[in-house]
Amino acid sequence: MPYPVTFEADYVEQRSRLTTFFRLILAIPLAIWLYIYGIVASIALVIAWFAIVFTARYPQGLYDFVAGFTRFLTRFTAYAALLSDPYPPFGGADDPAYPVRMHFAGPLERYSRAKTFFRMILAIPILFVRYAMNILLEIGAFGAWFVILFTGKMPRGLFDLMVLANSYMARSDAYIYLLTETYPPFQDEQTRAAGIGETT
Repeated sequence: MPYPVTFEADYVEQRSRLTTFFRLILAIPLAIWLYIYGIVASIALVIAWFAIVFTARYPQGLYDFVAGFTRFLTRFTAYAALLSDPYPPFGGADDPAYPVRMHFAGPLERYSRAKTFFRMILAIPILFVRYAMNILLEIGAFGAWFVILFTGKMPRGLFDLMVLANSYMARSDAYIYLLTETYPPFQDEQTRAAGIGETT
């Protein structure tokens, strides 16, 4: 059974040296918006937590909003870490044209109240792995910055390593934000299929 949250990243070998050099500066407006978006999403997440604990259901509107924030967070992370070149949209709506995508299966019919109530305790092992994956992504981004500046290209192997890290972080965020009850895998078939496509 496929994991209910998927991550896709299109490999593009040729990269812009100019936007790569100034990437962190270019990401500042996105970071500011992410901070504001995150505050509202945190409120929505708290409301969703209470809703699930009391009703065993994740209201569709709250689910869509939190999923949108998770999608934007993932696109921001991918852009800042040089996994993608195009400037990401500021919204959280699904954008099939953007090279980094997340898809959500939607809320379950019924959620486990106990799993929701103890989510942050259950997520402790995931948080440790996510921390390690974040370090891996940062190391990959640091290496990619130098390689792209000198060659104008993103090496395939480095890209795949960064996809592994970013995809796990995205799925772990979905678990932490109550969008799924299933522990996130390191990688799924959808990510592998997207990550090994033809060079464009």
